[in-house]
Amino acid sequence: MVIHCATVRAVAEEIAKGIPEADMDLVVAGALLHDIGRSQDHSIMHASIGAGIVQNYGLPSCLSDIVRKHTGAGLDDTDVVELGLPPGDYMPRTIEEKIVAHADNLVSDNRVVTHEHSVEKLRAKGAERGADRIEALHRELSGIYGRDLDLLVAEIGEYPKLKGVKP
Repeated sequence: MVIHCATVRAVAEEIAKGIPEADMDLVVAGALLHDIGRSQDHSIMHASIGAGIVQNYGLPSCLSDIVRKHTGAGLDDTDVVELGLPPGDYMPRTIEEKIVAHADNLVSDNRVVTHEHSVEKLRAKGAERGADRIEALHRELSGIYGRDLDLLVAEIGEYPKLKGVKP
C-alpha cells in the first residue's frame, strides 16, 4: 500500500505541476493519504473510513474530503445507496480532489497505466456509470492540463522513481 500511495503521489504531482491553480501541498498530502482507510478495511468502505481517520487526527476537512471522494471519478447518490455507504458527498469537486481521484485511476497496484485500464475494469464489472465518469474526468483534467494525461505513462514511466521510498 505504501508504494501504491507513493506512485499515486508521483502521478498526482505531475498533473498538479501542469495545473497552476492546484494546491500542490494539498495534492501531495491527499495522494499519500488517499488509501489510509485500507489500514482497516479493503472494501469500498475504505474511502469513508479513511476520511474518518483523517478527521480524527484533526487534519483539515479539505484533506478528509479528498480521501472520501477519491474512488474512481466519484460515487453519485445512486452508488452510495447501492454500495451501502454512509450518506455523504463522494463526488470530487475541487481541482485537488479531481487530481488525486484521477491519479489513483492512473495507477494499478504500483504501475502507472492509461485511464482506459480503469475504465475497462469498471465496464467488465458492469459499472457503466462509473466508467463514464472516469472518461469524463480524464477529458476534463486533460483539457485543463493542456494534453492527454495518458502521456504521463511514457513520460514518468510505468514504475516512476518515488520520493522517500527506497528501492
